[in-house]
Amino acid sequence: MHTVAVLALDRVIPFDLSTPIEVFSRTRLPDGRPGYRVRVCAEREEVDAGAFALRAPWGLEGLRGADTVVVPGVADPTAPLSPAVRDALRSAAAEGTRIASICVGTFPLAATGLLDGLRVTTHWQAAGLLAALHPEVDVDPDVLYVDNGRFLTSAGAAAGLDLCLHMIRRDYGSAVAADAARLSVMPLEREGGQAQFIVHDHTPTPRGSELEALLAWLRENLARDLTLADIAARSGTSTRTLIRRFRDQTGTTPLQWLHRARIRRAQHLLETTEHSVERIGAQVGFGSPTTFRDRFKRTTGVSPQTYRRAFG
Repeated sequence: MHTVAVLALDRVIPFDLSTPIEVFSRTRLPDGRPGYRVRVCAEREEVDAGAFALRAPWGLEGLRGADTVVVPGVADPTAPLSPAVRDALRSAAAEGTRIASICVGTFPLAATGLLDGLRVTTHWQAAGLLAALHPEVDVDPDVLYVDNGRFLTSAGAAAGLDLCLHMIRRDYGSAVAADAARLSVMPLEREGGQAQFIVHDHTPTPRGSELEALLAWLRENLARDLTLADIAARSGTSTRTLIRRFRDQTGTTPLQWLHRARIRRAQHLLETTEHSVERIGAQVGFGSPTTFRDRFKRTTGVSPQTYRRAFG
């Protein structure tokens, strides 16, 4: 039987903690046997879980010999990781244990150094902070989870369910995972990534920067067929200077910024109007419905119609 150790750190987020406990504990094999043995482990006898305190039956020694260790998120992801927890996670990794994190549980896992050089994810709201605190990891804020083989990370809340179901499928195959998904009232695979859930009124503007006025003008003219030369002319600079300033101040190119702003506006229109997809595509500056649909799906992971059904 596969043993899963769920690590309850101080100020653990109860939802993140309960997700692997419930999903793995209820998984059954075709002959009815349980697929997993679950241990809840903690550094101290009592753990602060916000609205309540909990007592874990296992200490950090419970990580030894586990097949999988799961690190749920904590209320303060920037809190320093204790040397004992760090050493326990590193020792588990050295034994070949699979280690997964849920939501901002990626932060304490990254603090061990085990994720250095790897692509990871976390809740989209915390992705920028994770990248700033741990520049040695490659943060992808758009996906529901990332599987690096022995190290897996997931986005926020319900994405922990996606990750647990993915691990069950790896361990026991699609039939067992599908049964676990039905018990959780979840699809075995959700369409798209967490990009579809990211909320921006508009793409971020560097306040007080020399690009602020230009970005405001771009947002007011999303429906126009703008070229790089048009944007450079508006800014009064060469295209080379414009690209350099955008890279320095927004981290992207002018046209990439424009495309993302158009998609954000389209998301808002899909949520708040009954306009056709074709009309919305034209309103945000895409020359053809096909181009709009392709760009929208590349950015959000789902089609405009699917997005509207979910959020309209």
